[in-house]
Amino acid sequence: MTEPIAVSAELFAPVGPGQELCYQTFGTLADAPRGALLLVMGLSGPMIWWPVGFCEALVEAGFFVIRYDNRDTGRSFRGEGRVARGDLVKAFLGRPVEAPYSMSDLASDGIAVLDHLGIGSAHVCGMSMGGMIVQTMALEHPDRVRSVTSVMSTTGSRRVGFQHPSLLPRLLRSPGRGREAYAESTAAFWSFIGSPGYPTGLDEVRARALDTYDRGISGSGVMRQMMAVLTQPDRTRLLSSVTVPMTVIHGRADKMVHVSGGRATARAAGADLLVIDGMGHDLPRGLWPTFVRSITDTADRA
Repeated sequence: MTEPIAVSAELFAPVGPGQELCYQTFGTLADAPRGALLLVMGLSGPMIWWPVGFCEALVEAGFFVIRYDNRDTGRSFRGEGRVARGDLVKAFLGRPVEAPYSMSDLASDGIAVLDHLGIGSAHVCGMSMGGMIVQTMALEHPDRVRSVTSVMSTTGSRRVGFQHPSLLPRLLRSPGRGREAYAESTAAFWSFIGSPGYPTGLDEVRARALDTYDRGISGSGVMRQMMAVLTQPDRTRLLSSVTVPMTVIHGRADKMVHVSGGRATARAAGADLLVIDGMGHDLPRGLWPTFVRSITDTADRA
């Protein structure tokens, strides 16, 4: 009989005075031949957007898996500073604005989780904004990163990875008041940006939205994260200095981050590139084996 996978309770790692990040682990480090793997989610996404079944598949592949809520999501601490919609529009247009925190701050949060767990270095995988974060980890904390898998992300350059023109109004639109309204608006949004070749059922999307709402949502926090994304630096030139193995995964049907962002990231870093037909801006169950295999192959090159 296969031994059950050890899953921790939701725990907290200190980041600063009064600041804690919520995290959870799968498996045990002593029994993980490929070592630790830190999963970093994207804009507004709590750690539960890394499905339990996906995390367990990574444990079966030989990893000690760590997922966590970025600041301003889920049960992690809320940042400070107000971002107005007008400020986001200015940032989107490339005009100078003040951001409450940066991509470097978000990368340091992930390193703080590793510090708390006593892990010297880890493989890292990030989706969307999480891809930007793990790229930044590799650049600013190179001794802490063993390999990088950057999924449906981009370099920070404004010339690539652009959004579908109809997306900004959808991102700025209020989700409505209350649990059911949040679920309905989320389902509508994900039906627009999801994977047409690997569709996720409406019931599954709604259930995840309800779980997200119950963990705690912050409209002002999403605005702060969006500002960090819109004001991030262009990493194109610096990515050539990444020496650890790196793989870039992107969907050809991605409306949130155009596939040009993935291609530019791979080209700049000299990374392997996997472009998947029919994949949008999500992690559909039908592609889990592909993701696990790619993350594993990248780690094995370290």
